[in-house]
Amino acid sequence: MSSEPIPLSQALASFDAVWSPRIVTRVNNYDVRIAKVEGEHIWHVHDDTDEFFLVLDGELHISLREPDGERTVLLPQGAVFTVPRGTEHKPYAPSGAAILMFEPTGTPTVGDRHDEIPEHVDSTTGHALTT
Repeated sequence: MSSEPIPLSQALASFDAVWSPRIVTRVNNYDVRIAKVEGEHIWHVHDDTDEFFLVLDGELHISLREPDGERTVLLPQGAVFTVPRGTEHKPYAPSGAAILMFEPTGTPTVGDRHDEIPEHVDSTTGHALTT
């Protein structure tokens, strides 16, 4: 962990992969992750932890399957949203976005339960595979 400030713009410029979060720092037992996202992720759920999103650039949509039905929240740049533990959700960014997430260390990007994982995604980490 760095003892110096971390410019998020530089950290984001250091990679191109989408849906492949990078850990920029840790706070106690939590990872602070940044990611570039575009298109759709997969439906997934984190059974034991909430998932915090901050939109750094662009716009993020998060579809949620809740007891009262399905809904989608729209997060413009600068907005935050927390998906409660146990809530099935699918983030997507039709025009691309940069996001920051706050999750317990080791939390898989694809959650504890999820839809079928596309071939271009590592099924262990949920990170996009490079070709």
